[in-house]
Amino acid sequence: MPPAGELRHQSPSKDKQSSDTQSTEAAAAAAAAISAAAADAEAAGLWTQIKAEARRDAEAEPALASYLYSTILSHSSLERSISFHLGNKLCSSTLLSTLLYDLFLNTFSSDPSLRNATVADLRAARVRDPACISFSHCLLNYKGFLAIQAHRVSHKLWTQSRKPLALALHSRISDVFAVDIHPAAKIGKGILLDHATGVVIGETAVIGNNVSILHHVTLGGTGKACGDRHPKIGDGCLIGAGATILGNVKIGAGAKVGAGSVVLIDVPCRATAVGNPARLVGGKEKPTIHDEECPGESMDHTSFISEWSDYII
Repeated sequence: MPPAGELRHQSPSKDKQSSDTQSTEAAAAAAAAISAAAADAEAAGLWTQIKAEARRDAEAEPALASYLYSTILSHSSLERSISFHLGNKLCSSTLLSTLLYDLFLNTFSSDPSLRNATVADLRAARVRDPACISFSHCLLNYKGFLAIQAHRVSHKLWTQSRKPLALALHSRISDVFAVDIHPAAKIGKGILLDHATGVVIGETAVIGNNVSILHHVTLGGTGKACGDRHPKIGDGCLIGAGATILGNVKIGAGAKVGAGSVVLIDVPCRATAVGNPARLVGGKEKPTIHDEECPGESMDHTSFISEWSDYII
């Protein structure tokens, strides 16, 4: 106890430390609010564009008017539209579309990051795929896009320990879209599954942001390992058609894996692996590092040819 009449004062350094902490927390909260507002505005703007595209298509092709109204024009938000569309795509005689609609809508509505990832995935398909003529076309018809959105919900269920429902949804996604992604697999945003047929992504696989993966790609295990046994794909990677990547290997950020390659070892950042078994362009000791920071966005599959082969048609 301090002597009688003496006031207890807090250390000035502690006062300053507390004030700094409060200022940091306030700044972080403000930044988060600004980011959330920007994401909301982007989603709203994109949804306005999708509805405009749907109206244009309904006028140009009256045979699609009812379909476009039920899937897009009758809904007030992107979350409601995609929940309705996925519910109808994935339903069965025993897994009702109304149940799935509620499941998807509740999941998307409770986690804004899922909506933000959907927006990034739509933009990825529209920008990277020259065959994608509109955002509404991607939303309705791109099974790779739809499979990823459904997976995001099954992954959320998995993290909530609702594993039986997550696995049931996973089974329907595989049946309907021919895309097999385990509910536990972690997938970033800005993802393009181009064509998507035959894509397999294992339980402990991790895929970063802005990655493009073509059809018949396998991110699998070696068949002899347990636990953490699937590939880890860094941000901005490009995985060519038919590539097989096995085991708990790391594909560095900005790396490329050529079509038909079989990869069993790590690939350094911004390097290129091609062949069966895969070899690094430029050699194992000093692999060639390409200039592209994000091949997953540029979609350049052939930049390594001049260094890899002298074959000329």
